[in-house]
Amino acid sequence: MPWILLAAAVVALIGAFKTTSVGVLALCLLLSFGLAVTALVQLLARRVAERTRDERTMIDPVVLAQLRSQVQTDAPAERAPPQ
Repeated sequence: MPWILLAAAVVALIGAFKTTSVGVLALCLLLSFGLAVTALVQLLARRVAERTRDERTMIDPVVLAQLRSQVQTDAPAERAPPQ
């Protein structure tokens, strides 16, 4: 979709160069700018979404607290010198 918006922005920019009317020129330039910014935002949003971790793989805070308590109770036994 962003590539279609960029293509539409280029078409609007070409239309701005081809026109002889000041009103159409302003409209085409505004349309071109708006479409280009929208396409850029969509491209950036897509990139951020690709690099975001899946929420299903994150540990629940309650389970994390249980794991920490297990590690803390097991740690003194491991540190004791062998006899």
